[in-house]
Amino acid sequence: MEFRIADTFTDSLAKLTGQEQKAVKTAAFDLQMDPSAPGLSFHKLDRAKDQNFWSVRVNADIRLIVHRTQSSLLLVHVDHHDKAYRWAERRKIERHPTTGAMQLVEVRERVEELPAAPVPAPAAAATPGPKLFAGLRKLELMAFGVPEEWVNDVRAATEASLFDLLPHLPQEAQEALLRLAVGEQPLVPQPVPAEADPFAHPDAQRRFRVLHDVDELRRALDFPWERWAVFLHPAQRDLVERRYSGPARVSGSAGTGKTIVALHRAVHLARRNPKAKVLLTTFSKPLAKALASRLASLVDGEAEAAQRIDVQDLRGAAYGLYSKAFGQPNIAGSDAIQVMMRKAVAKVAGAKFTPTFLLNEWTEVVDAQQLPSWEAYRDASRLGRKTRLGEKQRHMLWAVFDDVRAALVAQNLVTWSHIFGRLASGMVAGKPGPYGFVVVDEAQDISMPEAGFLAAVAGSKPDGLFFTGDLGQRIFQQPFSWKAMGIDVRGRSHTLRINYRTSHQIRTQADRLLPNVVSDVDGTQDSRRGTVSLFDGPSPVIRVFDNEAAETSAVGAWIADRIRAGCAPDEIAILVRSLGQVGRARAAAKAAGAKATEFDDKAQSAVGTVSISPMHLAKGLEFRAVAVIACDDEVIPLQERVESVVDEADLEEVYETERHLLYVACTRARDSLWVSGVTPESEFLRDVLR
Repeated sequence: MEFRIADTFTDSLAKLTGQEQKAVKTAAFDLQMDPSAPGLSFHKLDRAKDQNFWSVRVNADIRLIVHRTQSSLLLVHVDHHDKAYRWAERRKIERHPTTGAMQLVEVRERVEELPAAPVPAPAAAATPGPKLFAGLRKLELMAFGVPEEWVNDVRAATEASLFDLLPHLPQEAQEALLRLAVGEQPLVPQPVPAEADPFAHPDAQRRFRVLHDVDELRRALDFPWERWAVFLHPAQRDLVERRYSGPARVSGSAGTGKTIVALHRAVHLARRNPKAKVLLTTFSKPLAKALASRLASLVDGEAEAAQRIDVQDLRGAAYGLYSKAFGQPNIAGSDAIQVMMRKAVAKVAGAKFTPTFLLNEWTEVVDAQQLPSWEAYRDASRLGRKTRLGEKQRHMLWAVFDDVRAALVAQNLVTWSHIFGRLASGMVAGKPGPYGFVVVDEAQDISMPEAGFLAAVAGSKPDGLFFTGDLGQRIFQQPFSWKAMGIDVRGRSHTLRINYRTSHQIRTQADRLLPNVVSDVDGTQDSRRGTVSLFDGPSPVIRVFDNEAAETSAVGAWIADRIRAGCAPDEIAILVRSLGQVGRARAAAKAAGAKATEFDDKAQSAVGTVSISPMHLAKGLEFRAVAVIACDDEVIPLQERVESVVDEADLEEVYETERHLLYVACTRARDSLWVSGVTPESEFLRDVLR
């Protein structure tokens, strides 16, 4: 007998108390071990539309709802006695007549009794406005997974009533209707043969999963439960399990599940290649730490696979490899290099370059490409550097940089670019790399030397390199050509379109900060067109105040309202552009009467406290409610960055990454977003307000 679990079961389990959950898990384990055990008390639900629904007694008050047939047992819901029975009486599990996928369907004629999820009024009394799907025939709607008994409600739906209707439909139908509503044409699933297993359909696998042993069941029931660890969207699963002839890239706007795909891809590669080692990496230590935590829940119970997946930030991985091959390096920091630069430029007659320009030219051209000679610098591509240089200027600059190179050697210091370059050179020369496969999350913020290192490690292998990222969230690195570094993802680049994390209102408001299409140097494009959010929410609050005191008071009141509405303090964040505005965030938390925790690269948010953070450190995080404050003129874009620009053409890059940073901050919010500043406000606020 196959033992399955539904996503609705784990959702309902999470709403019970800790003691109740413990009792439910014990009953679930007993069911999996022996469904016919005499100690299990089954009761057939005579009032349920689905005659295969049974209840199982957990204790005097808690009941499991299971769907039982001769060949399978499916856990579908758990709750207190009366609530559990009412839930089951309004549901049925059936094969969709058109798509062939097994669905959990609400019974239409009785759904109006549900207090928490009101159903749109009948078509005759529908909210005024054009009907979005009136032009579609019944069979067309059913081809998208709409249950037959909900077709009339769908055809009566308007823009105002659509999000009230969606929660009553299976997810594949929700996604298709949302795409239709925004003018996109969703893919129509290919019907499967009548004899095919309806639980094996890709759409069924996003909500039902077979559990083969107690360890799998335990992982699925761990609280807090991570839905992504058990169920994958069909589009995600396809990308995770596909074989690629070369480097592959998965993009998507914030909240579309790119990190989830990266995690599952790393585990899939480890399982499929039992003798290979997999590097799961990203550009920063905090993000790598978050990946490691999520990976632990995904591979819990698979010790052999877990041991072959190395989770490190790129610099950490390179540092270990370099130390093993060449000895522990002494790394020159930015301050030390600037001291060397000042000494070097003083020796060159007529050199009038600014310290900022010199450091950027060194970092992004000379050091990044590990240029060894004047000839190499003379002929080097300065892609991404908009200030044009004549040969005379380059010659003068090389005198400075060559002196810096000599100073590094004299002091036995190396740069990170040297570390990545030397490792890459060794692997290109034929030395075997340590990893068979590499999966990179937040790939838009890797550097040129890091890309060269990755290409040398696994770039030539089928399935060797797998990237996830979003060009619209690039906030740290200058653009460069991936193809020039040996990474060509043409024909193997894919975009995720379903947003699971951010409400429709927040996503559409944040998207105004960016163009619909963002391109990289190689012409690869990330498009936001066709992306849909699966849930509705309140519109973001965007305010401009006359002074800081007024902003502080209003933000504090908003945060206090969120807490009174049931949002825990640790589900709330206050984000600011940089450390200079942290004091305003502290004042807002105090005005809300809430304790706050400030976190940096090492410290993270604490339970029971509101999180305060600069925007760039919030990368990869999410909160139910986010207040993005102090969005003033000269704060974002940051005036220091603007003033550091030597060439007017470089302003474009500054403004672009500052926009990306505000976009990242706004899309950390799931349900509620506040954005504010003090007059004169940031010009970016005007874009969001339009």
